[in-house]
Amino acid sequence: MLLTEVTEEVREALDARRPVVALESTIIAHGLPRPRNLAVAAELEEIVRSAGAVPAGIAVLDGRVHIGLDRARWERISQDDGVRKLGRRDLAPALATGTSGATTVSATAFLAARAGIRVFATGGLGGVHRDWTHEQDESADLRVLAETDLTVVCAGVKSVLDVPATLQRLETLGVGVVGYGTDRFPGFYLTSSGEPVDWTVHSPDEVAAVVRAREALGGSPAALVVANPVPESEQLDPALHDRVLGEALDACRERGIAGQAVTPFLLDFLTRRTGGASLEANVAAVRGNVRLAALIAAAL
Repeated sequence: MLLTEVTEEVREALDARRPVVALESTIIAHGLPRPRNLAVAAELEEIVRSAGAVPAGIAVLDGRVHIGLDRARWERISQDDGVRKLGRRDLAPALATGTSGATTVSATAFLAARAGIRVFATGGLGGVHRDWTHEQDESADLRVLAETDLTVVCAGVKSVLDVPATLQRLETLGVGVVGYGTDRFPGFYLTSSGEPVDWTVHSPDEVAAVVRAREALGGSPAALVVANPVPESEQLDPALHDRVLGEALDACRERGIAGQAVTPFLLDFLTRRTGGASLEANVAAVRGNVRLAALIAAAL
């Protein structure tokens, strides 16, 4: 791949068909406070390794795609104020101008699939925004997932979004969704969004069987979303979540915040008004997703 550097560890694992798990870098660069973000990056890599897989953090540094990040590069991602947030559409300008950036779900999924990585773990996906009928605002994650042959383990979509509309959009785009040990779609910070899922799987081997069946069927590439709920013991208190989210949405409307600025504003509001409890639920969800992704990669 043009302007791409793959670490020796990741390259050898891919060549030998050993399990590899892609990790996005935006949660480290922009989603967690310093210095905890670097500690979480190290923890997530260790979770992958302890399950017998190879972690492949993905980022763009000085105009080069990096598949696999060593300690020094994770440190740069976590500490450099100049690191931008890069979606799929931003990759070409970033490479052409020598820019450094952390990759979002859309960019990470695209780059992981191009590198031959089959499994990707993240926190929550983007989706259809609330008030879509007025703003027509939809995350680029959905289109990339519709065009990318990848298994994505997540805790649903961010709860600040329109969850039912997002599930409808995923269905329209042909993106498969299975609940892991649940018949309810997870709510990111919450164990359940209340929305049903059509299919439930109960083990990494069952997920692998679904992936193999999809490959045997052929057709246009599209991702398989494995929706893995955060444990009830680690979720954000649902009543607190609903109250603070309502306040956040009101504040967003009052300040005229729109477009790409909406989700970061809402997530930051939740973090501050819940005393960091939403952040802890986010980290718990990511840990669980990374662990499951590694087991699925091994099963494949």
